[in-house]
Amino acid sequence: MFKKHPKALPFLFFSEMWERFGYYLMVGIFTLYLKDVKAGFSMTEAEAADLYGTFIALVFLTPFLGGLLADRYLGYRKSIIAGGLLMAVGYSLMFVHSLATVYTAMTLVIIGNGFFKPNISTLLGNVYSTPQYEKQKDDGYNIFYMGINIGAFICNFISAALYSAYGWGYAFLSAGIGMFIGVIIFIAGTRHYKAFDIKKEVSENDMPMSKIVMLILVPSIIAGVIGWMIPGSLVGSDSTDAFIFACIPVIYFYASLYFKANAEDKRPVAALLAIFAVVILFWAVFKQNGSALNTWADRYTDRTVTGNTEHAFRFFKQAQPLAYKKDSVALYDEQFRLQKENGVVVKEYNYPTYFRNIPEAERPSDGNEVSLWATNLSQSINPGWVIALTPLIVAFFTWMRRRNREPSTATKIAFGLFISGLSALVMVGAVYASNNGAEKASVLWLICSYGVITIGELLLSPMGLSIVSKLSPVRITSLMMGGWFLSTSIGNKLSGVLATLWDTYDHKANYFWLNFILLMSAAILCFLLLRWLNGIMKEKGVK
Repeated sequence: MFKKHPKALPFLFFSEMWERFGYYLMVGIFTLYLKDVKAGFSMTEAEAADLYGTFIALVFLTPFLGGLLADRYLGYRKSIIAGGLLMAVGYSLMFVHSLATVYTAMTLVIIGNGFFKPNISTLLGNVYSTPQYEKQKDDGYNIFYMGINIGAFICNFISAALYSAYGWGYAFLSAGIGMFIGVIIFIAGTRHYKAFDIKKEVSENDMPMSKIVMLILVPSIIAGVIGWMIPGSLVGSDSTDAFIFACIPVIYFYASLYFKANAEDKRPVAALLAIFAVVILFWAVFKQNGSALNTWADRYTDRTVTGNTEHAFRFFKQAQPLAYKKDSVALYDEQFRLQKENGVVVKEYNYPTYFRNIPEAERPSDGNEVSLWATNLSQSINPGWVIALTPLIVAFFTWMRRRNREPSTATKIAFGLFISGLSALVMVGAVYASNNGAEKASVLWLICSYGVITIGELLLSPMGLSIVSKLSPVRITSLMMGGWFLSTSIGNKLSGVLATLWDTYDHKANYFWLNFILLMSAAILCFLLLRWLNGIMKEKGVK
């Protein structure tokens, strides 16, 4: 796989693999931990989704600053190492069960990711900037993306085994250990990318750091505080208001890059800003894997394992077999009805709700137990598809390239949005097949939905990293990579906002129809922009 690529690729590949191991381990169990009545914080679905959305939004907002500092002052290697160590400590702190510790850990991960994420992607692009490897850049990013998903695939099995046997804390601790391993691997490969770690000269047109602090960072903090303190909430919750307000100065900064760019850079910067805007809706739907789709796996998917399957999943089951209590379903329904009447969304309860949508005739006898595979294992379906499909996608476009028929990177992104929208239709089918959740749905629905959106993801996400590397003016490459992650951040927060609406939809199909409409709207807009985008790429001499 690495044979025809730069020697730096395997080191960056495995560093990113372990970084994503830690991140996706935390994301896979985060909302489950927050909602856990016995060992978590007994949050409601909306409360957990809101905190989850805020976390994954801020994780992808800080690359703006991390990319800027790396471009001008720290360089890529120092930024990546510092970011990795901060995240390792943050994940490890989650071992301590305390809400204050959770917020501290989240803060360290958010800051650490800001230094790590944009700069390792930019460093990879620099490695492929030589004439020898330039034509392999898309393939390099695809392989790099597969490393991300190997980490995302294995982490859920490790976390399921650990939290089932020892508790949530040990699962989070393993994420920290994985991140430390990633930092060690990165340091070991230094000689292969040291020459590509070049800080950019600050030109007279660049905004000084002091001005960025005073005109962007400080206003963002002040705006965020104002958004938080506004009485009531404008967009669902105080944290969402604060996030939206805080983003306004940062969005202004990226818009100013276009207006202040020289004639040569103006059109490429405009193209990137347009792509950043369009892909927000992709992330708004895709990142529901840790919230709404996790809830679908937990409450609406048949997770029972018996016989040989139970033996195979013996390390990845829930901590204890689930005992059926005859009155638990009626009790849940009554509590749910009372809270809905009072305008409150029902919390998780200290008795099993898994049996609620199993027909009474099919429920076990009172006191009997069933074995279930751990909910967070559903988070490995998407990365599993990425690992399986990446070689096929790479081979397909290599075949097309040899025949001079490979579509442009922008065209791949447009088709990625369209195909991703089809995944929402699969979940609409799942809702109808389960009689609107009144019965358990087969896990095959989740597998198929993730399979479809994974094809879209492979056409969009690594291609996004690639197009930023191709079109960015050299002096602000890492900063523009931060812009890609800013769009991801906004989409991530929107995913949390959408997930808070889950309990408000009596017919769950309407929830997934909303996702379909959002993605198809983004796809149509991207297709309308294609001729313009492809023209700009042709001007830059890239495809």
